[in-house]
Amino acid sequence: MPNPVILEAPASKSLSHRALIAAALAPGRSLLTNILESEDLERTRDILARASALIQRDGPGRYAVSGMPRGPLGHDRRLNLEPLVMDVGESGTTCRLLTAVLAAGHGSFHIQGRGKMHSRPIASLVAALTTQGAEVEYLEQPGCPPLHLHASGLPGGETSIDLDESSQYLSGLLLAAPLARAPLTILVGGRKVVSWPYVGLTLEVMERFGVHFQVQTLHHARWMDVDWRTPGDVAPGHLRIRIQPGAYQAQSMAVEGDWSNASYFLAVGALSTVPVGLRGLNPQSLQGDRAIVDILARMGATVAWSRDIPDQVTVVGGALRGVDLDMGPCPDLVPTVAAVAAQARGTTTIRNVAHLRIKESDRLDAVVTELARIGATTTALDDGLRIEPAPLPSGSQIAFRTYGDHRLAMSLSLLELGGIGVALDQPGCVAKSFPEFWTRWNELKAGLAQECQAQAQQESR
Repeated sequence: MPNPVILEAPASKSLSHRALIAAALAPGRSLLTNILESEDLERTRDILARASALIQRDGPGRYAVSGMPRGPLGHDRRLNLEPLVMDVGESGTTCRLLTAVLAAGHGSFHIQGRGKMHSRPIASLVAALTTQGAEVEYLEQPGCPPLHLHASGLPGGETSIDLDESSQYLSGLLLAAPLARAPLTILVGGRKVVSWPYVGLTLEVMERFGVHFQVQTLHHARWMDVDWRTPGDVAPGHLRIRIQPGAYQAQSMAVEGDWSNASYFLAVGALSTVPVGLRGLNPQSLQGDRAIVDILARMGATVAWSRDIPDQVTVVGGALRGVDLDMGPCPDLVPTVAAVAAQARGTTTIRNVAHLRIKESDRLDAVVTELARIGATTTALDDGLRIEPAPLPSGSQIAFRTYGDHRLAMSLSLLELGGIGVALDQPGCVAKSFPEFWTRWNELKAGLAQECQAQAQQESR
């Protein structure tokens, strides 16, 4: 067997956002390392700085953050000043997390974005914030940015939030809650809960920065404390989180590797004759996209953790087969898994991801359209996809649309493993979350070619 090609995992985007926000809310100076540098993170850093945090870059991925002395500050409308403009770009994470955090501050803010951001929903979060005294005016489409926010702090008490569309609504409220004047209890409502692992990441960062909270579930009409890392079945109406007011505490934090962006390279290992390893991944990570190794194993690949390097995992290819998956906890993996499924044998069904229609693109329809270009029969379901592979048109050069969606661009590249020439209309859209993707991708392809050549030479002796 060829030697594995080993790459370093990029930094976690989700944890980078949360670490920067917590550090910006903590009085004193925090040192953050391995922060992802991408367009989305640039938007978060810029808004935190405009709201009065001091953020200084001290080398690649290294930031010294001096927290806001009085919480987020905007312009005072009593002085007839225009609201402070907060540009979230195309970052849904920035928009939802920081809208809640800014509502815990004081002043007026104009929150805007670009691209599809102005059609991505935020009404559920705004509804919860208005119960806490925030004043919000939608400027274009009701329920979506851009919007004017006037904040006078959060009083605390009780509120509820539904997670039908996004767990980021709850994460934003959680990050803002320690700034409230009294304890805040947040009830999880709605009809279903999506992307719950991201809430775990939020709580992990909050705990690390000294915030006190209780996660409780309803048992026989009584609220009982549970371990936030393993809350059990998270059902609407049966879980609440109580956050105590108090300051975040400045900390040093190194951000772990990103399972979402690692998924593309791990998938290459499953599709290739050469194993691929990623270093810098936490095997006990709370990131929901850690599920990629379990999914690839179910599809027929072999997954092995290094005995000598505890944060290194290697994927070895095999005869891949279709599977039936509930991907509600890990929706960002759907394009990756779909590209692998199109090169497997048998039907793959992906369920519980209806909220992918309101991402940077309608990812369900986009996957259906783009996989049809290679002959796969892909059907959009009410809440997911069904993928039925067909013989790949190896040797063909095919033009694909990315819809400006970073995750589609990176996942469609996996079709190269089937011998397809992949031409993307907007390859630069990966800068949103992983600006170095194409450099890493070319390094990986060069490593695969080198190992294949070495193996061929060895077999010919």
